[in-house]
Amino acid sequence: MKEVLDILKDSTIVSKTDKDARSRFWAAYKRVAEEHDDEFLYRYNDDMKTILVFSGLFSAVNAAFIVSMESSFSPDPNDTTQALLTQLVQIGLGNFTAAGSTPAAPASTWSPNTATIRIQCIAYASLSFSLLAAFGAVLGKQW
Repeated sequence: MKEVLDILKDSTIVSKTDKDARSRFWAAYKRVAEEHDDEFLYRYNDDMKTILVFSGLFSAVNAAFIVSMESSFSPDPNDTTQALLTQLVQIGLGNFTAAGSTPAAPASTWSPNTATIRIQCIAYASLSFSLLAAFGAVLGKQW
């Protein structure tokens, strides 16, 4: 029994009554600070997990929209085919002057709408910011 009492005197389980006021204050401060820090870390670690999931899903959906909008940045291949067939028909009919006056490649004069370019720029900017948020969350979790 005496050995148990000696062990308990040196342990931190039992508070010592012979401590002065300053050491009791710092012991209480340490306990409260550790509880606060543990709660803080748990809460923000959980928030970073949520940010990672949200930014990952948002990036995937945004990338899908960007891929579907890529087709609006190239000319319609049917227009080129139609222009070439028109030239062949004109040549077949013997009308060489009309065949030479139509442009052989209408795709060379094609350019995308300014609205399409703006929407595409906004989509790429939102994808960049989403990936930046995910990168920040990963750095925060590793820290």
